[in-house]
Amino acid sequence: MLIDRVVRETMKKKNPCITGIDPEWDMIPDCYKPDALSKAEVIWEWAKDVIDAVKDIVIAVKPQMAFYEVYGADGFRVFEKVSEYAKKQGLIVVDDSKRNDIGNTARAYAFAHLAKEGPINADFLTVSPFLGTDSMKPFIDMAVKEDKGIFVLVRTSNPSSSEIAEAVKANGEDVSDWLAGYLDEAGSGCIGKSGYSALGAVVGATFPREAAELRKRMKNSYFLVPGFGAQGGSAKDVTACFNEDGLGALVSSSRGVLYKYRDSKEYDGSKKMYQDIVHAQAEKMQQEVYRALKESCKEICY
Repeated sequence: MLIDRVVRETMKKKNPCITGIDPEWDMIPDCYKPDALSKAEVIWEWAKDVIDAVKDIVIAVKPQMAFYEVYGADGFRVFEKVSEYAKKQGLIVVDDSKRNDIGNTARAYAFAHLAKEGPINADFLTVSPFLGTDSMKPFIDMAVKEDKGIFVLVRTSNPSSSEIAEAVKANGEDVSDWLAGYLDEAGSGCIGKSGYSALGAVVGATFPREAAELRKRMKNSYFLVPGFGAQGGSAKDVTACFNEDGLGALVSSSRGVLYKYRDSKEYDGSKKMYQDIVHAQAEKMQQEVYRALKESCKEICY
């Protein structure tokens, strides 16, 4: 199962960290922007270099659809190519598109992003839950059918997420707690040999106390953890998202890895040095998070 592969790769590389592939045009190094290339071609060349720079360190990459959609059809094609290239390099692809709708529309989204015959064929997809359980079911069904996974937004890393996550239902339960219970039950029938389910949750590193409570309720679920680094989440913060075995979460960083070169006085403007800096930042993140897990998770298995 896909989720067992996540566990194996995490243990093999001693790394639960992943790298975002978010092409912010003004942040991409100038060396990728010769006049002869379109913006879509620039992004494709840049993204390939990022993947090549991190593929021996991380287990997965997370392209964010919005940064590709701004370039229209050409951007969408680059997203497809980035996903395909990453998979060919042996990486897991987390498609961060936060899709949702109802009925046939949800099924169409699920097919496009997760089906092996679909245009993207990602391994995981981020899903918004706020149209209710019937809107999540097509994504869950597709994930089970195709041996893929989803990460449902439960407690996101942005400051105002509490406006919804902490809203109280009629029965007195927080929305995030209710979602945790729903996903835990929905995922109980598709748990891999590793003891984990690929029906997981997005839980921000910026809310460690809440993450710890959600982890208690979702022992068998994997968390996708944004908010590390540039958004303020620390290595110590993210440990709340893990089980005692040091598994159960994928920690994501985009800007902190992709654009650290802008703070480097030594950067010489070349693609080679840009890749070296990206590689070094991905390695630094791995070391920081792994060190924190070794200290926090008493039964860490890798």
